Amino acid sequence: MGLRMKYDHKKIEAKWQKYWREKKIFEVDIDPIKPKYYVLDMFPYPSGAGLHVGHVEGYTATDIIARHKRQHGFNVLHPMGWDSFGLPAEQYAVRTATHPAITTKNNIDNFRRQLELLGFSYDWSREVATSDSSYYKWTQWIFTLLYERGLAYEAEMMVNYCPALGTVIANEEMEAGFSKVGNHPVERRPLRQWVLRITAYAERLLADLDLLDWPDSLKKLQANWIGRSDGATISFRLQHRPELSLTAFTTRPDTIFGATYLVLAPEHPLVDTLASDLQRHVVASYLKAIATKSDLERTDLSKEKTGVFLGTYAINPANEQPIPIWISDYVLMGYGTGVVMAVPAHDERDFAFARQYSLPIVAVFEPNFLTDCASIDAGETSEKVCEEVLEGMRCWMGPGRAINSRHGDFSLNGLEVPAAKQTAISWLEKQQVGKKTVNYKLRDWLFSRQRYWGEPIPILTFEDGLQRHLELDELPLCPPTLTDYKPSGDGRSPLAKVREWVETIDMKTGKKALRETNTMPQWAGSCWYYLRFCDPQNSSRGWDPALEKYWLPVDLYIGGVEHAVLHLLYARFWHKVLYDCGLVSTLEPFYKLRNQGLIVARSFKTDTGVYIAPEEVQMGNDGRYYRRSDGIALQTQVEKMSKSKLNGVTPDEIIEEFGADSLRLYEMFMGPLEKEKIWNTDAVGGCRRFLDRFYQLAQSDKLVDEESPEALQLTYRLIHGVAKDIEALQFNTAIAKMMEFINEFTRLERYPRSAVKMAAQVLMPFAPHIAEEVWQMLGCQELLAYHPYPQVDPKYLEREIATYVVQVNGKLRGRFELPKDQPQEVILTLARQDPNIARHVDGHVIQRVVFVPNKLLNIVIE
Repeated sequence: MGLRMKYDHKKIEAKWQKYWREKKIFEVDIDPIKPKYYVLDMFPYPSGAGLHVGHVEGYTATDIIARHKRQHGFNVLHPMGWDSFGLPAEQYAVRTATHPAITTKNNIDNFRRQLELLGFSYDWSREVATSDSSYYKWTQWIFTLLYERGLAYEAEMMVNYCPALGTVIANEEMEAGFSKVGNHPVERRPLRQWVLRITAYAERLLADLDLLDWPDSLKKLQANWIGRSDGATISFRLQHRPELSLTAFTTRPDTIFGATYLVLAPEHPLVDTLASDLQRHVVASYLKAIATKSDLERTDLSKEKTGVFLGTYAINPANEQPIPIWISDYVLMGYGTGVVMAVPAHDERDFAFARQYSLPIVAVFEPNFLTDCASIDAGETSEKVCEEVLEGMRCWMGPGRAINSRHGDFSLNGLEVPAAKQTAISWLEKQQVGKKTVNYKLRDWLFSRQRYWGEPIPILTFEDGLQRHLELDELPLCPPTLTDYKPSGDGRSPLAKVREWVETIDMKTGKKALRETNTMPQWAGSCWYYLRFCDPQNSSRGWDPALEKYWLPVDLYIGGVEHAVLHLLYARFWHKVLYDCGLVSTLEPFYKLRNQGLIVARSFKTDTGVYIAPEEVQMGNDGRYYRRSDGIALQTQVEKMSKSKLNGVTPDEIIEEFGADSLRLYEMFMGPLEKEKIWNTDAVGGCRRFLDRFYQLAQSDKLVDEESPEALQLTYRLIHGVAKDIEALQFNTAIAKMMEFINEFTRLERYPRSAVKMAAQVLMPFAPHIAEEVWQMLGCQELLAYHPYPQVDPKYLEREIATYVVQVNGKLRGRFELPKDQPQEVILTLARQDPNIARHVDGHVIQRVVFVPNKLLNIVIE
């Protein structure tokens, strides 16, 4: 037996990473001969904590696909960059007096180092960072396109404002009235903001979801966020102010006779006007009490509804009856018109509110149990349900016939819901008090932030109030260098304090002007980075049209489900605007998208909530966990990885102990890509042992140049099965097949060299370092990364053994594992001899036998 080398992952991985980097192996350009494939990660925000192993999952998945596609002759674009503007870097600058540009660069360098350690096949020549002026020049330019098309405007908006952070924050950046960054109180206040008119694209954003290969659940999230509703707007004039009216949107205009009150959003501009003198103080107190609630909290169906009567009335146009006007936090100004036509008998929220405040409940639809029995609970009768609905004791939202819906010549009585809707809309339009309307839950995108570390908005405002956007030759507009990043304290960004930057002379007109001091949100840079990757070095345009046409759309996009709505929606919106400008050639940016599941880890903490590092924990004989130093019992739970929870595991420590290839394998072997998985460092060792065995296989004394049918059959089945699994993104089952292959292959008396080479080709996308090394050890000179994937000889995929299923009158009675191509007579004889089958046949006349070779024998008896 010859001397075998031990698998030294540190030496092998450093060798190949250096080779790939110095030879620029994965840099690509247009190749008209090859089909293209664009595979993209949702690029990271480079935090100071660096990568943890949870981040690595999606990056490993895209790298497997990129490498596999190269094996199949594709010209693969696989880039990486950094979403490097944002609030965390600015807050760190405030705490440490370090310029965000410095910390961002350091963080990027660390992230890049970690990614290179993992052997990802990125084209690093295309690296971009959203905070580089060469990049955000084009982010600002896209903003000017939006401005020119009337899609960017200023408006007074109610916003989530955090005084401590000094900036507007999105709903997703707050929780229970506090900011997620720093846990500071957040309040609702009006501010003049830049807004993008994404609502102009609502219908296209909804309809074009049908063009995409995305998970249905993700499409549904997007559709629900856009929230198309078909209904009508209805005008309610005020009882004592006939010159004023309130317009409500409703999806059920057929229930107008059941409208017993109106509810306004607290932010509605007429609240102050409509509040009576007697109620004015109560209204003001209520507005103050709800000022810190987020939209999500306000619309939570499980929360008790709160509200205040304004002291004034509107007139129901259907029956001319006065109805009270209330305000409530469950109504949002951002949806519809900010006015709800409350029909408590047929809407759950309105019903709960009416019961809470003893408001009238008038049923205007009688339940129709012929078409809907689902709303009847066990033990109830339809008569009881109908009685409760008619008496205002129960809300009915199912089908039914209109009742109590007549006034003068206008009647809906007797009509089913669809017909009643059409009749009601026709009457409203004829009376000029309403019209058919399509409404969207989607609101225009609040685009400005009161921050320093973001893209300056390229707008000049002149003394007469007129504005102009900067031209391309004036971009990029760079922020001034600051040493004080704290907010100005008056709702403006830190830029507002730099008067010499804010106050300027317009070089185009010579007029005095003020620069915009708000900056863009972090979403801006990530809206179009996939385009810049096509042409990252271009200084004269954002991207070359020929390069965009070649590379787009993105063929596969992988990222976290936390970006399933807003990032994707905003990127799709910008892309459609660019399409309308003739600047991109595809209707959608991301053809196929998949989300990776969260990787969670066990965390430990004391009863007082102090987190303890895993290395300080030991398990007792009772199965509970204790702190090593003092034996204090600890609570444990599985949570998202976090530096603050001390349960984050860095790839550096895993790579040091087990190697990058072992980490890559384990990340994919933990379970299906899209499912949540629990991290277990000890289990990485199993993947390392598999790689050890493979490495030893390549230098075994059993290696021979002759082929064998047994080895070829095992290898071709592996090649075929893994390729199918990769295409389906079923990486865990692909790895299971490789492990099974090693188990079976090592039982052979001889190891054909050709089979081991093909096995290395199969392993390469998953564990590229060891695969390249083994490939070279086996005498191959060319680089494995671009070597074609093995072609399967179909004859070796056929099993030599067939399973013969035996049925009697179509019912399964037995099966036989036999050599293939057995004649019918043999199978029938064996069936008659088998006691379990014979007892169903003996004593009966066999009328006929149905035989399907290698599959089925069905005995039909009388």
